[in-house]
Amino acid sequence: MSRPVALVTGATSGIGWQTAKLLGQKWDIVAIGRRTDRLKELEQELKEQNVSCRFWGHSVDITDHKELSRVFQDAEWAPKLSVLVNNAGLALGRDPVDSANWSDWQRMVDVNLLGLMKVTQLCLPFLTKQPSADIVNVGSVAGRWTYPGGAVYCATKFAVRAFSEGIRMDLLGNPVRVCNIEPGMVETEFSQVRFGSEKLAGEVYRGMTALTAKDVAESIFWCLDRPKHVNIQEMVIYPTDQASVTQVHRVKGEEKSL
Repeated sequence: MSRPVALVTGATSGIGWQTAKLLGQKWDIVAIGRRTDRLKELEQELKEQNVSCRFWGHSVDITDHKELSRVFQDAEWAPKLSVLVNNAGLALGRDPVDSANWSDWQRMVDVNLLGLMKVTQLCLPFLTKQPSADIVNVGSVAGRWTYPGGAVYCATKFAVRAFSEGIRMDLLGNPVRVCNIEPGMVETEFSQVRFGSEKLAGEVYRGMTALTAKDVAESIFWCLDRPKHVNIQEMVIYPTDQASVTQVHRVKGEEKSL
């Protein structure tokens, strides 16, 4: 018997990678990411983990809406699509608004918000035809509370939270659940992408124990695994060492690097 299909964006690293691996236990996987080599590695790991898991990898930038739309044209997997995990996202820089780079702002809006919205729009015709389906948007605690140097990144995550609420309202009466996962500090490539420096990224997690990508993936799986009449609409996940977007407990003398 064929299995339902889960689509994961940003699947070539971090939370997306771990989520695709975990969901492969129950779903066939459609992975969208920009790195072809990593998609091949993910396929190999999924096959080793579960030989019955079918895999489709698509190397595409979700900001390229034309190319993204082609992924869905006559796709073999589309009629079985029952889960969407909108994970692709990034932060760039920590400069204040009066000196920040406009192209960084544009890139964050294009990926974190418009890309997420486009993928959702493309998936909805298939999701709404299933007996039950799920949309999981990977937001952030930065979608609830802002911090200095993060105005635009936070704005995109506030928007993701609002979009999630709006989808939920618009789809009321359809068998589609909507969940917004909002993690705090997660030790992935995220900070390395943000600062363009492994050393600076290591400083972000110095002296504290951050969440791992697997922690977040397991939380996503848990939400999906609830009884169908239960919708976990929002989940905030902090590491124990973090109390807010600006409060982190650090142990002096403990060094970390990615």
